[in-house]
Amino acid sequence: MNDTAQSQQPATRKALVVRGGWEGHQPVETTDLFIPFLEANGFEVHVEDSPKPYADNEYMQTVDLLLQINTMTTIESEQFAGLRRAVENGMGFGGWHGGIADSYRNNSDYLHLVGGQFAAHPGKRAEERIGERSDNYVPYTVNMLPAAAEHPITKGIGDFELTTEQYWVLHDDYNDVLATTTQEARPGDPWRRPVTSPAIWTRQWGKGRIFVSTPGHQLDIVKNPAVRTIIERGLLWAAR
Repeated sequence: MNDTAQSQQPATRKALVVRGGWEGHQPVETTDLFIPFLEANGFEVHVEDSPKPYADNEYMQTVDLLLQINTMTTIESEQFAGLRRAVENGMGFGGWHGGIADSYRNNSDYLHLVGGQFAAHPGKRAEERIGERSDNYVPYTVNMLPAAAEHPITKGIGDFELTTEQYWVLHDDYNDVLATTTQEARPGDPWRRPVTSPAIWTRQWGKGRIFVSTPGHQLDIVKNPAVRTIIERGLLWAAR
């Protein structure tokens, strides 16, 4: 399903990869999977382990794509201002799972920029839990919306199944949602009806494009053929 051209192209654009935060999301391993893809598609890739470069306005003006996988950390006000300015000026911004949708809880303006914030992954019912991280993994469906049928990120990809963390996302209707996932209301759950959250969305911010995939917990999930194709296409779509 990875149908984007893989032949090496001369580096004509710049990509910044910012990775770090909670190690359970394997920020190094997952981003390493996509760096060769970006290089093959004409990006010179630079890697950082914090959002410090965002505050360097001169440098950020040269970045065409920011891939961020940085979970549960913090961002300084000048760093966020630089990130937002870069997106507004046309830099693409993309990522997956908590690396973009649960990055900087201390900054409400960041949540406004991204358009969705991780709230929970309810996981297995209490009687099924064994005290392991797998307690958070459930089988669920990523449902493609009609808008996905002709979108360059999702064209040709139908609904697919995953067993991993299912993100319940707080979001707004400025997002252009391509796929959703629904948390069922099970016996014993405190919510009383199914809750549908965006799973794949894009967002226009100034001149810039934002791409988010909530699937992407660890390396095995981003290697899923559908998820990997969506991420690869999403990064190219977002890039300046």
